[in-house]
Amino acid sequence: MRIVSGKYRGKKLKEFNLDSTRPTTDRVKESIFNLIQFDVAGAVVLDLFAGTGALGIETISRGAEKVVLVDNNKQAINIINQNLTGIEGCYEVVFQEYASYLKTTKEKFNIVFLDPPYATDYGADAINLLVNNNLLKNGAIIIFETAYGKEFNYNEQVFDVTSKKYGTVSVYKLIKKV
Repeated sequence: MRIVSGKYRGKKLKEFNLDSTRPTTDRVKESIFNLIQFDVAGAVVLDLFAGTGALGIETISRGAEKVVLVDNNKQAINIINQNLTGIEGCYEVVFQEYASYLKTTKEKFNIVFLDPPYATDYGADAINLLVNNNLLKNGAIIIFETAYGKEFNYNEQVFDVTSKKYGTVSVYKLIKKV
């Protein structure tokens, strides 16, 4: 696993093996960033369920203004901190459960990455919390990765949505309507 583009392009990132964690592949990550490449510079980014921090660190490399990386797994937090070694930028690593974080933060985000455990409904719950707690700036983008074929309901009055399948993974791009 590596940083695909930007200031830290090519930097190798540490991984770890947990049954509950499956890092976004370089191929999927590259495709995701092709979808948002013009939105990253200057953005305030949330990498929720951050795992290794690869998505959030990629946005730092591409010029994000601020990145918050949240995970509730201590091993993940340790790997994120190791992966941030040598990375300059405005970032915050938060060891907290996703719902608790979303209920207490006052930050508003331009881009949110959601890559929760596939067997859960944490992604849909996180989207509802982001909307209900007014944590999304107008035009904000949510990138939601989940298992292909898993049903996902969203509010058509709040978001424009596109999706793409990558093998066994579906990636949804939700854009908050103004």
